Amino acid sequence: MSGPVNPVGVVGAGVIGSSVSHAVARAGIPVVLHDTSPEALADARRAIDAADRLTRLRRGPAEQAPITFTGNLADLGLCEVVVENVTEDIALKEEVHRAIDAVVAPDCVVAVNTSGVPISRLALATEHPARVVGAHFMNPVALIDTVEVVRTDFVDAAAMDRLRALLGRMGKHGVVVRDEAGFVINRCLMMFVNEAAALCAQGVATPAQIDRLFSGCLGHKSGPLRTADLIGVDTVVRTLDVLAGYHGKDRFTPAPVLLEMVGQGRLGRKSGHGFYTYQTKGEH
Repeated sequence: MSGPVNPVGVVGAGVIGSSVSHAVARAGIPVVLHDTSPEALADARRAIDAADRLTRLRRGPAEQAPITFTGNLADLGLCEVVVENVTEDIALKEEVHRAIDAVVAPDCVVAVNTSGVPISRLALATEHPARVVGAHFMNPVALIDTVEVVRTDFVDAAAMDRLRALLGRMGKHGVVVRDEAGFVINRCLMMFVNEAAALCAQGVATPAQIDRLFSGCLGHKSGPLRTADLIGVDTVVRTLDVLAGYHGKDRFTPAPVLLEMVGQGRLGRKSGHGFYTYQTKGEH
């Protein structure tokens, strides 16, 4: 199977949803990008244009397939794969998955792009849990070639194959892990971010020093605090809250400085200011 013939749907036009849409379109696959907010769709259009310019500089030109921006969920009806990317709110995600389930075809694969919510919980909120699979893309999606694929105990093999076909067409390699809150990446990463933020607040080291140690000593391309700015500090806090609910508060209670930053609107690149300051919102 070479990959989807019909469009790929993307639900949620935030930072990660825009990035997923751009990466799919760059692979030559039409995209239907849905969000209930016209402002979010307008921001996504601008972000995708900027991401395309950046990717062309880094990886060369490629013909981008069309992206349809829509506020009508029914426009996902012809999609063979839908990738959900809404905020890390379990009740909201369950509601969105029930709505997706009602409008897509019976054989459509629904991929969950989440930082920490167990895939099984969202799958069981639908009438077709066997077609729901986790696809944890890393931002910026167009430039990161590995995807954390999350398999539930009841997902259908055909759904896994369909997702792998999509990833292959996008030039991605999927690493399949068992379903668990936070999976592998964020079970580890969020503890790094949380501790790094606490160290910064205590005056042990600056954000730049902490990130330099992670890159210079451990070979990380991006240290934990630059990564937090890229993800969004608000998303980090929501993910820690989800993980604390499943794995205990001792390890995953957000550091007070993270809560202060969210309250101040210092969310990272998308707001122009987080642990670092950026010239423009959304700067990469």
